Amino acid sequence: MSAPPYLPGHGLLAGRTAVVTAAAGAGIGGATARRFLEEGARVLVSDAHARRLKESALALADAFGPDRVTALACDVTDENQVAALFAHAERTHGGLDIVVNNAGLGGTAELTEMTDEQWTKILDVTLNGTFRCTRAALRSLKAAGRGGVVVNNASVVGWRAQRGQAHYAAAKAGVMALTRCAAVEAADYGVRVNAVAPSLAMHPHLAKVTSVELLAELTGKEAFGRYAEPWEIANVIVFLASGYSSYMTGEVVPVSSQHA
Repeated sequence: MSAPPYLPGHGLLAGRTAVVTAAAGAGIGGATARRFLEEGARVLVSDAHARRLKESALALADAFGPDRVTALACDVTDENQVAALFAHAERTHGGLDIVVNNAGLGGTAELTEMTDEQWTKILDVTLNGTFRCTRAALRSLKAAGRGGVVVNNASVVGWRAQRGQAHYAAAKAGVMALTRCAAVEAADYGVRVNAVAPSLAMHPHLAKVTSVELLAELTGKEAFGRYAEPWEIANVIVFLASGYSSYMTGEVVPVSSQHA
């Protein structure tokens, strides 16, 4: 089964300012930044890869106008860089309304062969980085006092076992728990915190770090017989960022066609 037609924007995020991490390239972050722009938002894109970020930001600015796209490199494992990212949003846009924590790092290693360095690196980017950015986002949104939304990118492996993914699964399960706890606290000042949990979204980086055999196996588990396009994940992130999900907080939404 092929992917459905690409949907046009409907102005769901008009007039709002969003920060999207790990937004360079053709993955979920890049697709989310583009969908947000199509829905009328201003977007501050960020990524640890400065060159790719610059290229992506220029392409988005060409398509949607330089007044709606800004960029700042940020390594989410560095607290000073995270603080600088949110300070940039305050200074450039006068604040923010939406934060999408998409930064994450994968890898494959059997647990008996996994090193402390492998474990720590995955956890620091995927879980600790989401924590740092969520903390910064909530501080900013709380001080502004006008509500807002945080959407975190988790994964179905936070629920479902997969060989060689103990570090990544633990990190994504942590993102889910962080999302729920942050949501309870942020509700006091009108901020919603939710997460998406994709199963398999294809993009060039995933293809580089995953074997053809494993991709075929994972695709075979999907009810539609295909992987998701990154923009299909981004569509759900748009929903969670928009007023259409106004009563949802602390939820982890699967974006998956996997067989039960």
